[in-house]
Amino acid sequence: MRTTLTLDPDVAAALERLRRAGPRSFKALVNELLRRGLEGLARERRPRGAPYRTRGADLGRCRLGSLDNVADVLAVAEGEPFR
Repeated sequence: MRTTLTLDPDVAAALERLRRAGPRSFKALVNELLRRGLEGLARERRPRGAPYRTRGADLGRCRLGSLDNVADVLAVAEGEPFR
């Protein structure tokens, strides 16, 4: 397949540096890097229906004592002197 790519200047410079560092042609280098990128994207995808999990983190004990009274919690969070 033939196509025309418009590369950003930083991408073009990085490709040119890589091309000079090895014996590959520009075409071969672009194809290799596109393959690697596409493979990486395919690996990152999680299968449909797979549950998303997050790791828990211990935040320590609650510094307010009780979170039952929302007015007290907001007063402490906003720095109000009464409680």
